[in-house]
Amino acid sequence: MRPVRIFTALTALLLATTGFAPVAATAATGSPVRPITTCGDLVRGYTLPGAATHVTSAAVVAATGTDPEYCGVRGYVEPAVRFELRLPTKTYAGRYLQYGCGGFCGIVNPPPFADCDLPHGGDVAVAATDDGHVGTTPAVVDDGSWGANDQAARDDFEFRGPHVVSRASKAIIQAFYGAPPRKSYFTGCSDGGREGLLLAQRYPADFDGIVAGAPAGYWSPLLEFQAWLARVNNAADGSPILTAAKLPALHSAVLAACDRLDGLADGQLDDPRACRFDPATLTCAGADTPSCLTPAQVAATRKIYSPPTDGHGTLLYPGGEQRGSELSWAGWIIPTPETGGVAFARSLADNYLRYLGYPIGAPASTVDTFAFTKREFDRLTPVGARYNAMSLDLSAFQKRGGKLVLWHGWADEAIPPSSTLDYYQRLTHGRGQDWARLFMVPSLYHCGGGTTLTEFDPLRQLVAWVERGTAPTVVTATGRDAAGTVTRTRPVFTYPQRAVYDGTGSVDDAANFRSAPPLVPVRDAVDWAGNKLYAIPGPVAR
Repeated sequence: MRPVRIFTALTALLLATTGFAPVAATAATGSPVRPITTCGDLVRGYTLPGAATHVTSAAVVAATGTDPEYCGVRGYVEPAVRFELRLPTKTYAGRYLQYGCGGFCGIVNPPPFADCDLPHGGDVAVAATDDGHVGTTPAVVDDGSWGANDQAARDDFEFRGPHVVSRASKAIIQAFYGAPPRKSYFTGCSDGGREGLLLAQRYPADFDGIVAGAPAGYWSPLLEFQAWLARVNNAADGSPILTAAKLPALHSAVLAACDRLDGLADGQLDDPRACRFDPATLTCAGADTPSCLTPAQVAATRKIYSPPTDGHGTLLYPGGEQRGSELSWAGWIIPTPETGGVAFARSLADNYLRYLGYPIGAPASTVDTFAFTKREFDRLTPVGARYNAMSLDLSAFQKRGGKLVLWHGWADEAIPPSSTLDYYQRLTHGRGQDWARLFMVPSLYHCGGGTTLTEFDPLRQLVAWVERGTAPTVVTATGRDAAGTVTRTRPVFTYPQRAVYDGTGSVDDAANFRSAPPLVPVRDAVDWAGNKLYAIPGPVAR
């Protein structure tokens, strides 16, 4: 894929559990805070109510050309939420950054030091977690078997893991530096985006600023959508109807029909909703070749572009794949040799329906047996509501000054942007707030990669918003080729504004674009089977 004003009660809690008296976090930006104890002294237990924490190892890691010297901490929160925390020994300036994970997690990805556009590249303590379980090989993040009979592991993944790791990390930071972080941040994409929204909704005091990219917040309906993608492209013999060999011609046809709708033929669709391309225009007139679609492939493609529905036409998800995302379907929707002959959407959905989507001991399902009906949609809701991050009540997060940045790629193959647009419309009535912003990135795939733009990260803008009050209005997206060379930069303005060429200079230079109104009316809220899910509160870990 890919440090919060601390309340008095939390400070008192940290004092009681760590044994270190709180000191004022007086370090100004760029003024490092030095440790008050050794790295090795962190190896012990931390008696946090409801989140007993054990540090199993802590050692100083020498500085490199890219990273500062840091104390590398590993441990777990009971029963089994593993985490890694990296504490700069010479450059820490009072900030904490926690990363989300992807898929079904199951692995602790080493947390990188973030570039927050501040004086010290390593001024941030960083952490990551596996969300309470270990995924099996080879794919790890699409394995759900660990949750078949383990409710504690489910709880940790559903809602508890990111919260208790934030508590544990802050206790360890308190022990190491003598004070809790001045500001705390969270950033994640995909399931990490879901975690970001979940934290804002259920644990509003954990973080001052949250970046939620391509959030999987509509969790149980999203996994149903993955099953839909697998089924609609599945022939009777189990082979894919639409093959990867057909995707280049399909994508080229979409661009030929719609690229100029935004006023510029630049190889990307700035808003795919304006595109009305019908795959029937590619129907083979004679022999089946890579440049045309058979009638069965036309039908499958139309279904991929469409949301799943029941027999009465009720939408079971807010949207389908967007025009312009076709090249990203290989591997996710269409199996390839690189994915072991199994599409990732099928693997995720099957693991969820078999092991995670229903109460332990209840009848389960599979991709091939699941019925796309409102009844089955509702049968997924009791457990799904524990994962979902769909609450529209973020008032507590807002009132304490929290800032939320949402972002999504228009060409996301894994999580169609319709869910994020639907959520943002309902949350803010489609308008930027003084605490929430949305950025939609043309041509970007799921969390990264794409045909023209391949990278987007608004973390710097979030830090500036939280610490300097500078609300983000534009973030630059970058495109790189396989060699890592920058091939395009493009401004991404706060939704619903879009970037338009000013008529001078290169179309690959962000400096030559300005903001303009949207191509289509902002009517993003969708009437669908999940209308009642926004009001269902999820469980909260104490």
